Amino acid sequence: MGDKPIIAISHLGCEKNRIDTEHMLGLLVEAGYGVDTNEELADYVIVNTCSFIEAAREESVRTLVELAEANKKIVIAGCMAQHFQEQLLEELPEAVAIVGTGDYHKIVDVVQRVEQGERVKQVSVEPTYIADETTPRYRTTTLGIAYLRVAEGCDYRCAFCIIPHLRGNQRSRTIESIVAEAKQLASQGVQEIILISQITTNYGIDIYGKPKLAELLHALGKVDVPWIRMHYTYPTGLTPDVIAAIQETPNVLPYLDLPLQHSHPDILRAMNRPWQGRVNDSIIERIKEALPEAVLRTTFIVGFPGETEEHFEHLLQFVKRHEFDHVGVFTFSPEEGTPAYNLPNQLPKELMDERRDALMELQQPISFKKNQQEVGKVVDVLIEQENPETGELIGRSGRFAPEVDGQVYLHGQAKLGTLVPVVIQNANDYDLYGQLVVN
Repeated sequence: MGDKPIIAISHLGCEKNRIDTEHMLGLLVEAGYGVDTNEELADYVIVNTCSFIEAAREESVRTLVELAEANKKIVIAGCMAQHFQEQLLEELPEAVAIVGTGDYHKIVDVVQRVEQGERVKQVSVEPTYIADETTPRYRTTTLGIAYLRVAEGCDYRCAFCIIPHLRGNQRSRTIESIVAEAKQLASQGVQEIILISQITTNYGIDIYGKPKLAELLHALGKVDVPWIRMHYTYPTGLTPDVIAAIQETPNVLPYLDLPLQHSHPDILRAMNRPWQGRVNDSIIERIKEALPEAVLRTTFIVGFPGETEEHFEHLLQFVKRHEFDHVGVFTFSPEEGTPAYNLPNQLPKELMDERRDALMELQQPISFKKNQQEVGKVVDVLIEQENPETGELIGRSGRFAPEVDGQVYLHGQAKLGTLVPVVIQNANDYDLYGQLVVN
């Protein structure tokens, strides 16, 4: 290590950002830098920012200001760096470098240039980079899980979303590259691999000329890892061949994360997602019929400009009718640079908050009922934490994705990062409670 500076990384935002953070850490470690989780001990702090919605930006700004006040040399990376590069350099003299979303693989070069006294702006206008299985990576998740990025960027242009402007158009990795990384992760003892991209159901269109998710799932079925979970599966991309691949591949969990955003055709048209409005109900019915054991998670945006009481009532009825296992609700956030920013009929914050609360309230008894149905079953649980005071173990069953869904609290002895059978004895709206089954 010698006289190389010590670097800490502050990670904000989604799991796509987390993978970028893990690659930056891997590259820095490989180059001989000291990496420390304690920002106070570090010479430099890399802040991997989020710029998806206003609340995320506020958190990023808060973190940057706190570090600046502590006189830290800051490297600003990620979506906010891509979005507001000039303003950040202007307003934060403590920022020694800005690194865009398509440039995180150049982090070692950036730090070296900063060390020589340069103030570095490393931001590609059109991000085109995507890491593969050969890129060093230092995992930051709990022992048993890892995220695996199958593609980066997005070709859709939803009216509310800034992401394509920040991360570029879709670029997929080859099936061979993804399988090679999955095998690496399996050899490290990973029990659950979570496939992510902006739209996982569109995987492969850009390199193969058509979606190849079904083929990818079949190939991953041969990797020795017990659970493979998908995030960001657009319902229109859940074609019969993808559904068949889920049915036929034992390690692919029948867990579907459907970012629906709304139910009413008028609002979906205004969101520039008209294709979805025509097919919402029929697609969900088809999925439930083909995969009766599927766990369905979705997210909605309430308060999109022009959303009337009638539109919102449509959404409430839709949620009531389909009884999703998990529902996340966001209030609309006007993002500068997106078409929705200038739309007329913007709704007041109070009304948006009111609608979010009403939708969450409607969902609560549904979630409770779904969790109650688990009571008495024996389910596999991935052990992730142990409460040092009580010895209680905390994990997740296949029904729950990390960080966004509930957890399973259980009594018994098991190693972290292992899958164990648990009999579920109790449940509430969010979590399950059980006892380890001893053979």
